[in-house]
Amino acid sequence: MDGNNRANIRQGTHVFIVQKQDQRSEKLTEGVVKDILTNSPTHPHGIKVRLESGIVGRVKRILT
Repeated sequence: MDGNNRANIRQGTHVFIVQKQDQRSEKLTEGVVKDILTNSPTHPHGIKVRLESGIVGRVKRILT
């Protein structure tokens, strides 16, 4: 599942995100969502979240 819809993402969801500095290389970082930072219901580049590790990025894939 992709991370463009806010309704699909909750605190505690296991996700892959792309950090700002990794957007060109598309290097993904795995983690668990702590906070959802995007207020709109959708975003074309992915919903911005903060992981439990403190890393901020946009959700590319949601792990089920």
